[in-house]
Amino acid sequence: MISFPGSRHVVYGVDFSGAKDAGKKIWIARGVIEEDVLVITECFQAEDLPGSGRDRESILRALGEFISEQKESIIGLDFPFGIPRVLVKEESWEKFVVSFEGNYNSPGDFRMGCRSASGDIELKRFTDFKTKTPFSPYNLRLYRQTYFGIRDVLGPLIMNNTVCVLPMQKPLPDRAWVLEICPASTLKREKLSLSYKGRGEEHRTTRVRILDSIEKTGVLKIKGSSLRVTIVDNPGGDALDSVIAAFATFRALRSGLIFDKNSPYALEGWVYV
Repeated sequence: MISFPGSRHVVYGVDFSGAKDAGKKIWIARGVIEEDVLVITECFQAEDLPGSGRDRESILRALGEFISEQKESIIGLDFPFGIPRVLVKEESWEKFVVSFEGNYNSPGDFRMGCRSASGDIELKRFTDFKTKTPFSPYNLRLYRQTYFGIRDVLGPLIMNNTVCVLPMQKPLPDRAWVLEICPASTLKREKLSLSYKGRGEEHRTTRVRILDSIEKTGVLKIKGSSLRVTIVDNPGGDALDSVIAAFATFRALRSGLIFDKNSPYALEGWVYV
């Protein structure tokens, strides 16, 4: 393992979605590091990003442009950055990403291609086992998220060389650092695997409990009561997931550890929890 060079003072957590209404489904939490505590100052939907629109294509383009502009930030994104190495034809992760659109014409083509190559088995990456993610990258519940995340967000960022995606790329001081995170895995680590997505009062109460538990770790706090209400009132749990993503991203930065480029994770990716 090697250490993060330099420092970051702004952290973003992104709860991603490949749905048609991605502008409403994608939530972004922004935090500022103050005395070794991540203070969440904003939590908003992707449709509020500059240059955003109503359709998925414009939403994801705006998200990618936003990420590329955050040159002194570290950003956690909630979708798989890769697939199991036995399914990867390319010799490097960067080549896999830039070839992705040419290899798979649609989300359905991506899922069927992976299932065909794996003998109709849903394989997982090494990191999925290590960090206890719930699904294979091409699972029925996740494949669209994987497809649009790699094709429409990571693809342009890598082709334009505007970010550093860890641990596959060396973290450079003049670019945004991007990590893969998984709120479900982070909650497992915190022993908070609870049912919190829903409109019922019991679901809202659970969202409050989860947020309170994260704050009690002493490394994250929410700035203001109105922001807290915004986070816990979102029935889909997407706003809370973006805060969990920021929490996991900050913890990765705080630990100062990434995997060496020569590790098995250099081709498949690594989930920071």
